[in-house]
Amino acid sequence: MNPPFVALLSLALLSSLPGAAHGNQPDTEVIADAYASPGQRVELADGRALNLRCSGEGEPVVVLEAGGNMDSSTWYRVQPRLAQLTRVCAYDRAGYGFSDEGPYPRDLEADVADLHAFIRASGIPTPVLLVGHSLGSNIVRRAAQLHPGMVAGLVLVDPPEQGPDDLFPEDWRLQVASRVAQREEILGACEGAAEAGDMDTIRQACLRAPPPWMSEPVAAAMTHNKAKPSYWRTLRSELAHNIDLFSAPVDADESYGSIPLVLLAATRQDGVPDEVRAVIGAARRETHARILAASTRSSLVEVADASHDIQLDQPDEVVSAVKRLLGAGTGADAPAGN
Repeated sequence: MNPPFVALLSLALLSSLPGAAHGNQPDTEVIADAYASPGQRVELADGRALNLRCSGEGEPVVVLEAGGNMDSSTWYRVQPRLAQLTRVCAYDRAGYGFSDEGPYPRDLEADVADLHAFIRASGIPTPVLLVGHSLGSNIVRRAAQLHPGMVAGLVLVDPPEQGPDDLFPEDWRLQVASRVAQREEILGACEGAAEAGDMDTIRQACLRAPPPWMSEPVAAAMTHNKAKPSYWRTLRSELAHNIDLFSAPVDADESYGSIPLVLLAATRQDGVPDEVRAVIGAARRETHARILAASTRSSLVEVADASHDIQLDQPDEVVSAVKRLLGAGTGADAPAGN
């Protein structure tokens, strides 16, 4: 997934893992064919089921929360590495991957409620260590505020900038508004094609070709999942609510208390126009500073040569951050202060 300022302009949707910049990913590291089929279906109290994939042994359990328009497959490079340290579980949010559609709107509160419900329903022992990428970082932050006893630690993978909208040049804001309207028109057409079972339109106008590191069975399964009307309804709702979510700055009163936190920040900002680069950079710094200040045990790690999709470009950086919170390193390595 691109950061929000780019996502607002993006009109192409991927048939696989959203996000195109996987600069450090070796072509030989292919996604496992296990992602072509569901893992464990965890039934919630309302009868819906979410798809869960767990591996490894040990506690605390690490729970992986994907970014916007992503499912558990976005962690395919991270999860096997973490499974060598402890038990790790990734899941598909409602409407994505192999999970059932959820109630609307698909906003932050709905996602946090599902995260809490599925952890309880799955029997995963708490507290858990939550790892969230992009929009997923907002979800796990909110979970830590509402359910602090459930959370042993937080790893935030490139949290998106929040609150820069009013600082953009007027012509940029007008361009964004036009592209958002155009994007909604395309999403509506894709939803209509899905309802009609029009696979030619889905493949040609709505999805990109799968990347070379994805096998045919996985690519076929992901195309099948994204040919469902529920996928497009979910995506449209999520994107609509993301506009409001990311237009507001991080609340100055946001607090996770003493829950330890590591924030991974990408240093490479792909696709940033020169005329808004300074605004976006300032918004990122302010967003990250407020998040770090919300925990008394936080630390910032800048990840060189990585795009927004750090979990794909530099998976070992995510593993290292989790190691710190698991106490696998020395005492000096544990987060303490900002």
